Amino acid sequence: MIFDWYMKRILVIGDTHIRERADEIPNVFMRFFRERRYDYIIHTGDLVDPEVIDVLKTISPRIYVVEGNMDYLDLPDHLVLNEEGVRIGVAHGHQVRPRGNIERLTKLARELGVSILISGHTHTPFIEEYEGILHINPGSATGVWGGGGGSMTPSFIEIEFTDDKKMVVYLYELERERIVLKTVKEIFLS
Repeated sequence: MIFDWYMKRILVIGDTHIRERADEIPNVFMRFFRERRYDYIIHTGDLVDPEVIDVLKTISPRIYVVEGNMDYLDLPDHLVLNEEGVRIGVAHGHQVRPRGNIERLTKLARELGVSILISGHTHTPFIEEYEGILHINPGSATGVWGGGGGSMTPSFIEIEFTDDKKMVVYLYELERERIVLKTVKEIFLS
């Protein structure tokens, strides 16, 4: 018997601010990332140090990065990815004021023609549906402060696509040097 089950796993991180507000992505995260198999990585911007891309390429050779307001790099302002028939937008989020405003992020998603918008900038992780748009924010992988505050807790997101037409979004946070799964959201794709 042949099993055609297939899963695609994506790592989503952002707001690392390496060399400006943090020295590195937490070692416990890096060990976890290296034990996983990621088809690709999405970074929502504010790398600050371009060497972050090289570090992430040790986890997965495919990486998509958008420019954050603290990046002075030649990166796109936004991206639109097609994954399992779903259009996914990626933007740092500094294009939206007030910071993290869900209505304005939804407007941005509609302008990009996407049903999922991955953004950063707030340094506060969340997974939220609003007016038919799924919003995903990985928070800050290093837990550094942001201009609007932020959770100050290192966090990241994993997204899995399964062959049974399901997308599962996992939000992880670092608590006392342990990675803790905080939220799981399942979405059935049509």
